[in-house]
Amino acid sequence: MPGTIRTHESARAHPRRAGLRAVVPVAWGLAAVGSAHAAGATGAPALGSAIQAFAVSANLPSHEIAAIMAALCAIAFAAIVTTQLLRIRGRLAEASARAGEELVAANAKAERLNMLLRAERRILVVWEPAADEPDIIGEPAPITRREAGHDLLAFGTWLDPANARMLENAVEELRSRGQRFAIAVKTRYGRLAEVEGIVEGGRAILRLRDVSGIERERADLSIRLQRETDEADALRMLVEALPTPMWARGETGKVVFANAAYAGAVEVKDGGEVVRRGVELFDRAARAELLSAHEGAMPFQGRLPAIVAGTRRMFNVMSYPARRGSAGIAIDASEADALRTEMGRMAQAQRRILDQLSTGVAIFGADQRLSFYNLAYRSLWDLDAGFLDQNPTDSAVLDQLRSSRKLPEEQDFRQWKARLHEAYRALDTREYDWHLPDGRTLRVVTTPNPEGGVIYLFHDNTRRLDLERRYDALIKVQGETLENLSEAVAVFASDGRLRLFNPAFARMWKLDPAALASRPHPHIEAVIGWCHALVGDAPFWRALRTAVTAIDGREPVTGRIERRDGGVIDCATVPLPDGATLVTFQDVTDSANVERALRERNEALEQADRIKIDFVHHVSYELRSPLTNIIGFSHFLNDPSTGPLTDRQREYLGYIRSSTDALLAIINNILDLASIDAGAMTLSLGPVDILGTMRAAAEGVQDRLVQSGISLDIRAAPAIGSFIADQLRVRQSLFNLLANAVSFSPRGETVTLAAECRNDTVIFSVTDRGPGIPAEVQDKVFDWFETHSLGSRHRGTGLGLSLVRSFVELHGGTVTLDSAVGRGTTVTCIFPAGEAAERSAA
Repeated sequence: MPGTIRTHESARAHPRRAGLRAVVPVAWGLAAVGSAHAAGATGAPALGSAIQAFAVSANLPSHEIAAIMAALCAIAFAAIVTTQLLRIRGRLAEASARAGEELVAANAKAERLNMLLRAERRILVVWEPAADEPDIIGEPAPITRREAGHDLLAFGTWLDPANARMLENAVEELRSRGQRFAIAVKTRYGRLAEVEGIVEGGRAILRLRDVSGIERERADLSIRLQRETDEADALRMLVEALPTPMWARGETGKVVFANAAYAGAVEVKDGGEVVRRGVELFDRAARAELLSAHEGAMPFQGRLPAIVAGTRRMFNVMSYPARRGSAGIAIDASEADALRTEMGRMAQAQRRILDQLSTGVAIFGADQRLSFYNLAYRSLWDLDAGFLDQNPTDSAVLDQLRSSRKLPEEQDFRQWKARLHEAYRALDTREYDWHLPDGRTLRVVTTPNPEGGVIYLFHDNTRRLDLERRYDALIKVQGETLENLSEAVAVFASDGRLRLFNPAFARMWKLDPAALASRPHPHIEAVIGWCHALVGDAPFWRALRTAVTAIDGREPVTGRIERRDGGVIDCATVPLPDGATLVTFQDVTDSANVERALRERNEALEQADRIKIDFVHHVSYELRSPLTNIIGFSHFLNDPSTGPLTDRQREYLGYIRSSTDALLAIINNILDLASIDAGAMTLSLGPVDILGTMRAAAEGVQDRLVQSGISLDIRAAPAIGSFIADQLRVRQSLFNLLANAVSFSPRGETVTLAAECRNDTVIFSVTDRGPGIPAEVQDKVFDWFETHSLGSRHRGTGLGLSLVRSFVELHGGTVTLDSAVGRGTTVTCIFPAGEAAERSAA
């Protein structure tokens, strides 16, 4: 007992030493556990025993025991990890050794394959699926004679153009569609190469191999076979397309080939069915002749009958022996015989017709002998029929005519005859004029004969030329007579075309003499159309058209025409014996103008006041009042209180409002003009804000500016002030000027509205960049109802500028116009200011 107590006290006094003494056996236990784990044994019993021995012998607090256990576990884990790392390192060393051995073997295999490629002179071009640039394996120099590998795919550098295009197309099909191919090509340097395209593992591969020796001979034979095959296919296609039956027989005499024409002749589907069924074109007797020649390997030519589509026809048959059998062709002779017979009948009919002609016809064959002549030819030259029936030569006929002095007198007759006989070698028709010693003139035509030789045509032009000379003399006399007449004269033929006219006619109607004398001659309708600008649709022109073109009842017609330029013309027609019509025109403008001026002036003075009063009355009560009712009712219908409207009804009411507003504006303009002209309009004078009035007028055309894509530039000094005038009429004038400028301005341009005060006047100006106004139109633009589009989109009534001038002049001002074609238009309104304005208004 005393010994036990001391031990306990010693442990209590030095707990750390006791703990260390206790750790030693635990550490040894953990080491044993680690060794057991490394050896693959279970270490849990050893570890538990060590911890239990430690807890019993150490007699330490629990937290120290936990710390010691954590340290011991870390030591055990480190031992386990170290052991595993040693194992992995060993396995990695073994795998590295094996990989090195495999790499050495792969390099050796690649070297052997590369040596084999070089030995076989083969080149591989490989395109990966997602790569544009290929990998080239092998040496291309023996084929391309170039060092750079990329030149291999430039086929045009080592192949002729035809082979290069063929190979490029084949490679394109290989890469795009996977189309395999194998071809042999010859390089520019005389070497032969086999090219094969394949697809393997999603890769396009091109294999090229230089061919020599026996392989080259085989490739040459392959090329020749391909060429012979192509030629055979072309010949077969040609034979199939021929409209003549063709066939081939084998050694036994049976048909082994027949073209489409043969199949059509025997009424079967195609040549294959002919071979399968053994269908024959000819009957037994004809076939016996063909088979006899076939068995004897002899050629056959003859005419044989056959039934084609139920009709008996004759064929010219030719059959020739071949190495294994024979080949034949049958040409339809029935149609040729029918054509030959028909041509004979046509030739006889042609000869009978030529005998009836008044033109001399002589036909000489290719041997230059006379083969045909008609009666007119013998009568023209007065030749003996016995001489002509002996078929004399062309030279003999000419010699006899020359000896009879019936040919033109030529200084070198031999050369003249040689030129004439060039017609036998010519391809086109030639014409000559022969002036004979007896005074006759012949027109000679030489035409090549399709059957060989020349056809001579002789036409006596003596009478025609005499008539032409007499006619020309008569025309000259008539022309000189008409040239000196003061009256305008025109002669229209029975077909209504102008045949004759004098200069007075062209001057009177302001016509172009060249157009009147042109061929074909102008028709009466054309002449009336040309004169329409001067006379319009005058009643006399309709009567003149009837008198010239009528077939029956050609009576003289008289009348008077008043031209638009103020001229007055008295007209008369005279029917001529040959069916033509003579038309005379006499200018009576002076006497007619005096009479007309007096009468019109008197009538104008009497009707002026009545027209003005009646016009204002009718516009005010007959048009404006009903229109006001329409506008009021349209607004009433559009009011929601009257009931709902459909979309279409609302759309129609919108059209009614816009149309009635436009019509009301036109009526108001007309009424204002009429009131001003009648002196019934008064001005409501007062201060007019110049800048405000300009802006109000601009607001009125704002929708038009937006619609037309046009800008408005208002130029006025901010302190320009005001002047005494009728504000409504000033604004109305500016609105009309702006509307007119917008209508004539091109899209994207700018209209300028400017105002300034100068010397007791207020000057408004509106400028546009439109097409401008020609000088001849400027004097009319301020007249009533005068409107000119001048190539723009402007469509109006022609009252706006008239109102502007009337309103400005009513204020005592003036309106000026500055315009030229191509540079736009500026309209300036000058209003008096201050006391001058009040005096003018009064």
